Amino acid sequence: MLNSNTAESTSAASSSAYDAIHPPERLRQLAAKLEMNNPVFWISGSFLTLFVLLALTHPVTLSSLVDSGFQLATRYFGAFWQILLLANFVIGLALCFGRTGDVRLGGLNTPDVTNFKWLSIVLCTLLAGGGVFWAAAEPIAHFVSPPPLFGSQDAKTNAINALSQSFVHWGFLAWAVLGCLSSIVLMHLHYDKGLPLKPRTLLYPLLGERAIKSGIGNTVDALSIIAVAAGTIGPIGFLGLQISYAMQELFGITDTFTTQAIVVVVAMVFYTLSALSGVNRGIQMVSRYNIILTVALIVFILFAGPTGFIIDSYVQGLGQMIDQFVPMALYRGNPEWLGWWTVFFWGWFIGYAPMMAIFIARISRGRTIRQLVLAISIAAPLVTCFWFTIVGGSGLAFELENPGVIQASFEGFNMPGALLAITQQLPFPTLISILFLILTTTFIVTTGDSMTYTITMVISGDKEPNATIRAFWGIIMGAVAIVLISLGSGGISALQSFIVITAVPASVIIAPSLWYAPKIANQLGKSATTLTL
Repeated sequence: MLNSNTAESTSAASSSAYDAIHPPERLRQLAAKLEMNNPVFWISGSFLTLFVLLALTHPVTLSSLVDSGFQLATRYFGAFWQILLLANFVIGLALCFGRTGDVRLGGLNTPDVTNFKWLSIVLCTLLAGGGVFWAAAEPIAHFVSPPPLFGSQDAKTNAINALSQSFVHWGFLAWAVLGCLSSIVLMHLHYDKGLPLKPRTLLYPLLGERAIKSGIGNTVDALSIIAVAAGTIGPIGFLGLQISYAMQELFGITDTFTTQAIVVVVAMVFYTLSALSGVNRGIQMVSRYNIILTVALIVFILFAGPTGFIIDSYVQGLGQMIDQFVPMALYRGNPEWLGWWTVFFWGWFIGYAPMMAIFIARISRGRTIRQLVLAISIAAPLVTCFWFTIVGGSGLAFELENPGVIQASFEGFNMPGALLAITQQLPFPTLISILFLILTTTFIVTTGDSMTYTITMVISGDKEPNATIRAFWGIIMGAVAIVLISLGSGGISALQSFIVITAVPASVIIAPSLWYAPKIANQLGKSATTLTL
């Protein structure tokens, strides 16, 4: 006969064995909220986990693999990406200014988001934190080492060429690929046809039901999530590195891993809370304050900085870009330079494209094709170019007036160094530097909350994903960023380069929109005409 202790032990063991096979109800509920039975969750989550483990255990191997993939992607797909972006922009303009421009998307007669809120979200989400540090760094980089298409000329001409090259990388082509043709396809197929608002739906016109219900769809969604997660984690990690560096320069706070991690945690808390509150609250609120701060800095620098140079260089830079638009967009003369610049940026933006298209489709319901294209492909790029002139153009003006004042701080491609060198030449340098650091953080927060929201929307299939899965992905992206920055800048750099590799499948996903978006626009235009008659 068993004694009571033995019986209790046996009962406990049996209970543990049962729980191992049949998890408690609370665990089943948690798994359901996290969509852990979803193949997309496991594919994307497993890949990111593997990437982090390799970064921790075999960083040299990971770096070698990523570098090899990066070289192959830029070498064999670079020309295709250049043609893809140019075609995407031109076709979008044709739809905008043609008879299809008045076609209203999403099945609503009026937009469900006001114009200011819509434009604020679009600008802040797509520009992201890169729009601050790159705005300071890229013009001076092209000034110091002129693009091969232009070569080295006199200093003033080099400055204008530097701005025009930056305008190409952050202007019409980059913005158009992030949310025009693919958003048109998604809005029609989702709102009018009832298909899921997921990347797989972009392939429905080509593959039919196989794109929605087969493993192809799961793979497409997972690859898109991996790409945008990498593209979001990278800037979050760089934010920690750059803000920590700036705090040391400004306040003497030691630039350590602890400081970097604290910066990332603060950003993570803000963008996760914003994502939890949804598009109509947190995301809109952060975007609105972001725009207000951006406009305030623009006005201050425009009047307190080198006003004449800013205005003249913006006009001349735009003129140079438009005059040399096609040659700059399709330049293939120096593969090494292209891999560092144009093709790198195109790969980066294409990697974002499927998920950005979903986010744009989510917030643009009720807009016409003309409104969509004018805002994303024309207005936003012009604003971005002016912002680059305000920040980077001011840096060029200071460099022309006092050679070395910006270049010396930028030595070694030190992006926060370039930004701080520019702010130190302005009135109230410490205050302006702090405001720029706040702006960079809020840009990252708007991107982080929007992409957290979009990732969870794709995994769950819900327009308003539950709070648990939103918090999970928001925290995971911040945690991965902290792990990678613990390895130094190399871990984050490897992830940034990996984004370009993800552009290979992403470009295949968005390419069919080149011909299906015009087809859908024409069909909707004919339907609207028939209803009117």
